[in-house]
This record gives sequence, C-alpha cells and structure tokens, in this order.
Amino acid sequence: MKKLIVKNGVECQACLACVQACSKAYYKEFHQDKACLTIDLVGGVVTPTICDQCGKCAEACPEKAITQNKAGVYMINKKQCQGCGKCAEACPKHLIVLVEGAANATKCVACGLCAKACPMELLEVADV
Repeated sequence: MKKLIVKNGVECQACLACVQACSKAYYKEFHQDKACLTIDLVGGVVTPTICDQCGKCAEACPEKAITQNKAGVYMINKKQCQGCGKCAEACPKHLIVLVEGAANATKCVACGLCAKACPMELLEVADV
C-alpha cells in the first residue's frame, strides 16, 4: 500500500512548506484550510497530521465516488462526487477539504508534493 508517512527522528519546524505545496496543487493558492494535511501542536510537539488512507471517507460516500486504487490510495472521482461533505464528516483526522463553491471534495492522494517541499525531509511516500 502506498501512503504518505512521517519519518521518525526528524523534527517538524512548522514552516508550512508542505501545506503550501498541497493547497497550491489543488487550489492554486496558499491557504491552510485548502490543504489535505495539517501541522498541529500535539503534546507540545509540532507534528504533521496526514491521511493514513483508512477508507472511512469511502464508506461514508453515498455516491460511491471514493474508491481505492491498486496502490491502496483512496481517490475521489470528480465526475461522481456531488460535494455533499459526508466524506469530510467521516474523516477521523478532518483532512478532507470541501471548499464552498467547489464542485467536489479533495483528499490526499499520496502524490508526494508535500514531501518534496519539506526542507526537513520529514514526509515520505512509501509502500507499507
């Protein structure tokens, strides 16, 4: 299964380069609420919160617009997605992005743009 992971032993500097890369890829602008990952303070430590491809979004989608590809990544079919937001409600990490006025939701597809943008090399797309 291909997914984005956070490497152990590397500290996040909260520079938001990963968030910027993601939001620009999907929405052509830097906006923290338009990225499919977040940088959070957890127990006093700055930590990226990333999609673990759990599939809860796919289970919640009434249109069956979210399916798992051969690499194990859950993808949103933009033609099938009606933008109802059920997937966003079901995401335990609140990482599905549903922008007002957008035709459909977006989620992490393990593309690696955030990993490439991280100056600390904290993120990685790996087969797990």
